[in-house]
Amino acid sequence: MHGFGRKRRHRRGFDPGWGVRGRFFGPGEVRLALLSLLESGPKHGYELMKQLEERSGGGYTASAGTVYPTLQQLEDEGLVRSEPDAGKRVYHLTEEGVRAIEAEGEAIARIWKRSEDWGDLGFAWQPEAAEIAGPAFRLARSALRKVAKSSGDPEIADRVRTILERARREIDKLRS
Repeated sequence: MHGFGRKRRHRRGFDPGWGVRGRFFGPGEVRLALLSLLESGPKHGYELMKQLEERSGGGYTASAGTVYPTLQQLEDEGLVRSEPDAGKRVYHLTEEGVRAIEAEGEAIARIWKRSEDWGDLGFAWQPEAAEIAGPAFRLARSALRKVAKSSGDPEIADRVRTILERARREIDKLRS
């Protein structure tokens, strides 16, 4: 199997060595994720970068080149404000930022749901998983490719989802 056991990080996502690579966040989602992280209180940029990585289960490694320009954009839009604190800029959510979070609540929930789904892949690196890792990633790649090439046909997406869910249920029923 090509690449098993090697972890490689890419700025735009996670590649376990089987060609599964891509963007963790879609267009505009880093912006929403940062806003939602500030909802729990003020943070500096490095804290936000670490929290993005933690919340994605390591599937996304935030870079300063993404986070700081996005924070500047949020500040320009009046959704956050920053102030210096011990040599660092600390970012605070504004009232307008709170309203933006409320307006985008469903999109933010989808981001963190996807994050939970991605974050549970640590077991994939155990030697016992090596035997089926290649076929599992090929199945996922095939399913994703089929849906991506379906021109947004919801019937194709529903059929692929049904097939994958059926397979997952069958696997979950196996005796350990």
